[in-house]
Amino acid sequence: MERPAWAPQGIDISVPSVSRIYDYYLGGSHNFEVDREAGRQAIEVFPGLPKIMQANRAFMRRAVRYAVDQGVTQFLDIGSGIPTFGNVHEVAQAASPGAHVVYVDHDPVAVAHSRAVLGGNGSADILAADLRKPRDILGSEPVGRLLDLGRPVALLLIAVLHFLEDADEPRKAVAELRDALAPGSLLILTHASVDGGPRRPEQGDRVEGVYRNIGSPLIMRSRAEVERFFDGFEMVDPGLGPMPLWRPDPADGGDEEADPAIYTGFAGVGRKA
Repeated sequence: MERPAWAPQGIDISVPSVSRIYDYYLGGSHNFEVDREAGRQAIEVFPGLPKIMQANRAFMRRAVRYAVDQGVTQFLDIGSGIPTFGNVHEVAQAASPGAHVVYVDHDPVAVAHSRAVLGGNGSADILAADLRKPRDILGSEPVGRLLDLGRPVALLLIAVLHFLEDADEPRKAVAELRDALAPGSLLILTHASVDGGPRRPEQGDRVEGVYRNIGSPLIMRSRAEVERFFDGFEMVDPGLGPMPLWRPDPADGGDEEADPAIYTGFAGVGRKA
């Protein structure tokens, strides 16, 4: 298998990556055939995945604009993935030129491509770290340089918590991050689920199996389980619900109503009191 020039040395391009599969769903070019094959298998058992990911990105952009409208101009995006058009720093800095953004990911391709995209942007940086180790994130040089934790921060956990098993103690990680944030900070979150959506539980089981076969968990948590991640936060209207229904904006455009799959999963924003 030929290694593209953009692929960092030291990564095994024969092993799929959830970040690169996500990039494939979004129509990106920073993925390998092994990622595309895993993505095709997932789409076969869970049709509509690309549309779900597009709705996920659209929610993220609306939530970032909401944060800026609320006076929050610092962003910590953990599990940020491979940058695509309309990423957090682009949306935030378009709305507030002084906004600061720290991206965090453990995928080497996501980190390397983020560094390339952010070159020359002194108000945004990328950190190679893992959500399961919040102290490494909070004590990092980029966070110390770009974020003032004494002021409100928007913490983004977009489509990442469902890749942590309960044994990884994801709620403990979120709580540790929450406790480090100032009052007025926001938690912006999306999570995979078949609870209340148009997809059947057995379809959720099958897509979980696809990800398990590539060595990555995918946990379809219930609404009640997702709500627990917001402990210590007050939910912002309209609360936790399908991604397209969170403060919809006609500017998002698209044909979202044509595919009910986009109502799969949950999205919400919470504010720390």
